[in-house]
Amino acid sequence: MNIEEYREYCIRKPGVTEGFPFDSNTLVFKVMGKMFALADVELFRTINLKCDPDRAIQLRESYEGIKPGYHMNKQHWNTVDTDGSVGDKLLYELIDHSYTLIVDSLPKKLKEELANYE
Repeated sequence: MNIEEYREYCIRKPGVTEGFPFDSNTLVFKVMGKMFALADVELFRTINLKCDPDRAIQLRESYEGIKPGYHMNKQHWNTVDTDGSVGDKLLYELIDHSYTLIVDSLPKKLKEELANYE
């Protein structure tokens, strides 16, 4: 996966916006205002993704390229290498998982708004 494929995959999900709230290099994707993915656009060595805590532990034990979230809550976020050590199929699945976790945690009103995007 390259930065263009990553961006295109994230931005086409319903209710997603993108921006640079932290600095000019860190591209952040949010669904209904809540962050679900971020990466450095210049280096694109890793992606930070939200993850179920139990699954996060399992993934970290199974894949060398998945580590506790860098500068994030390490219980709920993973930093995933984009160097090929984690296959694209799993990367896409983990992006979907992160997006779904955020959508599932949205208040009812925002979930109703999001339904209008689909």
